[in-house]
Amino acid sequence: MTGFLSYLLQRILGLFVTVLAVAVTIFLMVRLLPGDPARVIAGVLATEQDVARIRVQLGLDQPIVVQAGIFLRDLFQGDLGVSARTSAPVLAEIGARLPATLTLAAAGMLMAIAIGVPLGAWAAARAGSLGDVVVSTLVLFGISMPVYWLGLMLIILFAINLRWLPAAGADGPASLVLPAVTLAAFSVAFIARITRSSMLEVLRQDYVRTAHAKGVDRRTVEWRHALRNALPPVVTVIGLQFGQLLGGAILTETVFGWPGLGRLLVDSIFARDYPMVQGLVIVFAAMFAFVNLLVDLTYERIDPRVRYG
Repeated sequence: MTGFLSYLLQRILGLFVTVLAVAVTIFLMVRLLPGDPARVIAGVLATEQDVARIRVQLGLDQPIVVQAGIFLRDLFQGDLGVSARTSAPVLAEIGARLPATLTLAAAGMLMAIAIGVPLGAWAAARAGSLGDVVVSTLVLFGISMPVYWLGLMLIILFAINLRWLPAAGADGPASLVLPAVTLAAFSVAFIARITRSSMLEVLRQDYVRTAHAKGVDRRTVEWRHALRNALPPVVTVIGLQFGQLLGGAILTETVFGWPGLGRLLVDSIFARDYPMVQGLVIVFAAMFAFVNLLVDLTYERIDPRVRYG
């Protein structure tokens, strides 16, 4: 078995262990929440018989050990249960909302990479200049800015005052612009900051000074040689930022009425829909772990010094 296959199997095993640990943790946390979810779901006018019937449907009449055993058995069979709010299979509802969230997260990530990496590299190549100061200030502003505040400001400016873009919903590409910009703002600033720091470190290396001494064009040294060697830590941050985007999607989808998993999670929490909350957290964890696995596997392609096994 080659070193790469051994490394890949170890990482896949680690991914399953991580998702399983998240599933057990969220199962216990949901059961420890105060209040009776059966009564919340039944409503204020429900009788005691209705509440008892819902409690049996959710399995809440069983000891927590039995509930945990049933939950893990169904999880290994790929069954995330039935939504207590809509009576539809959890996996089917998540599958219906997943494309909207992936579209929003992908648009935000592409925007963050397309702007953040060149901006950080450009600022590092001009460290100490007025342009570098302006970029550093914008980066600090972007990192400090709350997502929900930016979303509301964009709605007021571009949807209400200028009427250029829709304020909510998912009707066509135009409706993707404002939520994607809101979601990408923090990641653009963070990726630009990491790119600048990594690029500055590479530009101080001896081989860069040697290339300059040999008369190699400055743009070639900076963008073809230095930037490539500065990318490994940036790629790590990009993988972590994908998790940040999924977390940010909860607020962004709520502000813009985007029909994705984040909005579904908020609705499910308010409705005490245990199976749906558990299923969504497990899916979020699995996506985050899978993206980080892909990021780790790209290191060898970016940096030839990295070898697996």
